[in-house]
Amino acid sequence: MPKTSARLLALLSLLQTRRDWPGAMLAERLDISPRTVRRDVDRLRELGYPIVAFKGPEGGYRLDAGAELPPLLFDDEQAIALAIALQSATTTGAGIEEAAARALNTVRQVMPARLRHRIDALQVTAVEQSTLRPAPQADSGVLMAIGAAVQAREVLRFDHTSGTSPRRVQPHHLVTWGGRWYLVAWDLDREDWRTFRADRITPRTPTGPRFTPRELPGGTVTAYVAAKFRGAAVAGDWPCHGEVILDLPASAVSRFVRDGLVEELGPDRCRLVLGSWSWHSLAAAIGRFDADIEVVGPPELKAAFAHLARRFTAAATG
Repeated sequence: MPKTSARLLALLSLLQTRRDWPGAMLAERLDISPRTVRRDVDRLRELGYPIVAFKGPEGGYRLDAGAELPPLLFDDEQAIALAIALQSATTTGAGIEEAAARALNTVRQVMPARLRHRIDALQVTAVEQSTLRPAPQADSGVLMAIGAAVQAREVLRFDHTSGTSPRRVQPHHLVTWGGRWYLVAWDLDREDWRTFRADRITPRTPTGPRFTPRELPGGTVTAYVAAKFRGAAVAGDWPCHGEVILDLPASAVSRFVRDGLVEELGPDRCRLVLGSWSWHSLAAAIGRFDADIEVVGPPELKAAFAHLARRFTAAATG
């Protein structure tokens, strides 16, 4: 017979998987006597779990909703936040969709009625970003292993699908970007910062020695990752910047410019300073405005407009 603590956890787990459990079936699943089941139910009740007994041909037990959520120790707002997060878990790319659904059902089952009504009224439909190919799912065990190494500040050794294995890195952050999980780390062999897709990592054990964290370029992981994925060499800056004058009101342009500078030059004229990861992408971004364009500079931007003009002309003439 398993120890009392392990048996109680097993009993609680069973009670959370279905609404009604006949006592005889619980005894059979746990390989204990019906009398021991009754004693264990009483122990769980003492811990705060609202377990009720029901009568009938197959009398048994039910994990019911209570006035509070012991011993999870969540307040109302925390419980609601947890339920919403679990509904949105399908877009995390962590391969936890089924587990999140089961966890949501477990949490909802022990919620007080006032919280269940609020959650049921807020049905979240998580829509993933449309892509030609779905983002590969990262294994939750891999994410846990990476997260543990980050937390412990221990050198992480892993195999990578690129074939350059094994890699030795000082793991600093586990981040999500565009539906994928990435490890931000200092590569010990290349002596430089690198980002690795978690779905391409197979951690090795044991981990290496502890290390003192380095300072990330840009100061924060948010600034570093944002710069990394837009091709900027320095956090907070684009590799390509250009200036143009558009025959449009500043108010019509500023609504569609996130991190650029728009200056009003008249009622139907404005100056636009914008950045991008390449000159061609910058020219294309400016070209989306339906207006005449005067390029102030630099020459690389003029050359990019000329290149796109030739390409578009060829497309138009077949």
